[in-house]
Order: sequence, then C-alpha cells, then structure tokens
Amino acid sequence: MFGDRILNYWDDIVTDLKAMIAIPSVCGKPEGEYPFGKEPARAIDLAMELGAKYGFKTKNVGYYACHAEIGEGEENAVVMAHLDVVPEGEGWDSDPYTLTERDGFFYARGISDNKGPAIIALHCLRALKDAGVQGKRKLRVVLGSGEEIGMADMENYFASEQLPTMGFTPDAGYGVCNCEKGILHFTVENKNDSSVVKSFNGGTVVNAVPYKAEADIVCSDFEYDVLAEAAYKLGDFLITRTDDGCHIVSNGVAAHGASPEIGKNAAAYLIDLLYSVFGNKIGSVLTFAYNKIGLTYDGSKIGVACSDAPSGKLTFNLGIVKVDADKAEFSIDIRYPATLNGKDIIATIKSAVETAGLQYTNETVQPPLYLPADSKLVTILKSAYEDVTGENCRIFSMGGGTYARQMGGNGVAFGASFGRHNERGHNSNENSCIEDMKEHARICLEAMYRLYTAD
Repeated sequence: MFGDRILNYWDDIVTDLKAMIAIPSVCGKPEGEYPFGKEPARAIDLAMELGAKYGFKTKNVGYYACHAEIGEGEENAVVMAHLDVVPEGEGWDSDPYTLTERDGFFYARGISDNKGPAIIALHCLRALKDAGVQGKRKLRVVLGSGEEIGMADMENYFASEQLPTMGFTPDAGYGVCNCEKGILHFTVENKNDSSVVKSFNGGTVVNAVPYKAEADIVCSDFEYDVLAEAAYKLGDFLITRTDDGCHIVSNGVAAHGASPEIGKNAAAYLIDLLYSVFGNKIGSVLTFAYNKIGLTYDGSKIGVACSDAPSGKLTFNLGIVKVDADKAEFSIDIRYPATLNGKDIIATIKSAVETAGLQYTNETVQPPLYLPADSKLVTILKSAYEDVTGENCRIFSMGGGTYARQMGGNGVAFGASFGRHNERGHNSNENSCIEDMKEHARICLEAMYRLYTAD
C-alpha cells in the first residue's frame, strides 16, 4: 500500500509539528500586512519555510493562506488544513504550546484541530514527490490561517487561486463527511439598560461553548443574600462581595459550538441565575437571552427548532456575552440542517429580535454542503480508507463547518479523527493518540496518491 511510506517520515513529522505547535496562532486584529495578526502569520511563514525545504512550489497569498504544490495540469486536487487555533483557555496539565507526549498521546493546542493533520499532509506531499509519482493533475496542500473565525482566509485565497477539481480537509472524523450543516452567526445588541448588571463577560469565540462567565452586579444586602443562596443551591458559582454588590463567576464545560449539548454553557447558566433573582432588571438584552434561549441548545425557545434526514437537528449556541457600562450584546452560532432554507430561520430570528426592540447585527452565513455518496470524490476516499484499514467506511453528516464548503462543491471532510478517544478539541488538554495519527497519515497519503493519479 503506497500510504505505508509515510511512516518513514514520522520523526520529521514530529520535529516539524513541535515547531508549529510552539506558535500561539490565535487570530487577532489585523496588523499591517497580517490580516489575522502576527501569530497566524508566523505559522504561515513556517509552513512556507517547510515547503521550500522539501522542494515544493509554494505561494503565500497575502497571509490569508499558503500552498505547497507538486505536479502539472489543468485540474487541481487539494488537501486543505488550517494553522490557526482557538485560545488556549484554562485547565491544562501541560503547556498548551509545547508538544507533550504522555501515555501514547500528544497534548497541545492544535494537535488535532488542525496542526497535526496539516503537518502530516505536507509530508504526504513530500512522500509523493520523493517517490517520483507522476500525477494527472496538480496536487496542493493549502494551509489557512483564519478558519476558526469564519473562514475569510479561504474567501480571500480563492479570490485569486484556482478552485479545486476535487479535494478534502482532514478536519473532522472518519469516514467521509458528505454533508455539512449551514452555519449562521449573528449578534443581538442594545444599550445597557440594566439597573443591576454593570458588566458581564462570557465566552471568547462564537463557535465554542463558554466554559467561564463573570459579572459585576449592583445589589442590596438582601438581594445579595438571595443571590448567594440561589447560587449555592445550583452550584458552579463563586460569589464575592463588593462595595456596591458582588462579583460572580460561573464555571461551565467547554465544547465545540457544533455540539453544544456536550458542554455546559457558563454564560447561559449565569443569565439564568441572575434572572431568577432580578427578573427583567438584568436588562433587555439579557432578558431576551433568558426568554428566547435559556438553557436550551436547539433553538426551540426562539422558534427555529428543526431537523432533516441527511444532517439531523439544528443546534443553537450562545457563544459570547458582553455587557459594559454602555452596551449589552450576545453572539450566536447556529448549525442548521443542510436541506433546509437558512433564510426562513434568519427571518424568524430577526422578527423576534426586532419585536423586542433590539438590534440584529453582524450576520454571516456559510451555506451547507452536500455531495452524493456515489460521487467520484467520495468513492475514491472511501476506497482509500477501506483498503488501508480493512474496515467499512461510513458516509455521514455533521454540524461542524470545515474548509470543505469553501471548495466550490468539490470537496468533503475526511479524517483525521477516528472517534476512539476524546480529543478535547476547543478544550483544555487537547490531544491525539499517536497510533491514530500514524494510521491517519497512512490513509491520508493513500488518498492523496489516488486523487493525484486518478483518471
């Protein structure tokens, strides 16, 4: 099996992965020529250095993304991965930016999402080049730097670069994900009209369940006692008395925004606590969040709960909540079923927000993806998986958003996780099983070989 050759490169994969992990490539504000800040740009620079070192044709497209390429031809097969990561958060047992090996696992921010698969893909390209394989088309590894904040990196990359003829992104699970839900992000905002809430901060990115939220509250001694008793009964809150009230910390459990049901939303629970004591004194924005979201994660309270056969139920994640002296706002991540109309969902939400006298802003939509199970691409990837593993390759859908939907309808998500372990993506102690990584590397190389040489 051609894919077995990748194991000859394992030591180099680990060396390059250590260097890439060490870059804290969390997206930030634009800085000069760096659209997502200096750290994601440093990751692009390293990828370009590695590409040149291994003899590929390389190109940096405005620090949005870069690619390494072999082969010739009008067609273009691609593997797309990303080098940016979500913030490290709290609760790590080791430095999140140091590749740490422990009991057969690697631990680091980005090891599974998505730096591990990115570095492996580069070395798969290297293995094909070193073997002198003659392909039927170009083969590119495309590495982005803004996937975690909406994929504007690929919108800019493909504004000047060729769309794939076929391709995959190793940023999900095995087997082949031929269906991705639509993704809707939006913000609800208004002035801070609360007589109680001085500040509220929960969440760091919209596509993750907030693991922590905190608020500064103005309250009387009696209200403090009621609040403290309610918090004690509910648990997971820490309340500290202040001169004019109290400071409250809510502790939850982080999870990916596509699967909010497996986390515990610290911001939602804090809003629930505050409303139980103060009612609508918490202000129009937080009251709306209480009434129309609450502790649910399916959109039922705002009237958009729905599902379809290919992709399942809509998910609704309260990702960020911010209140200061002047303004109150929250931001939402929705994953809606692939065969349903996102415009209908948006209309229902906007109507509810505007009826409450609030502002609906910052809307972004990523349309869903759906490729037939018998398409050429799905068939090639399915056969590569089955021939390497000897196991049946499932065809499935998911709520996660990947680069597959940026490929003009010619790509899918394929790997890199086998689902055998909790890799804790977007959480502390993110990890990958080393043996699983090696098996993925074999599948990835076999799949790239077949995409490169297929008639």
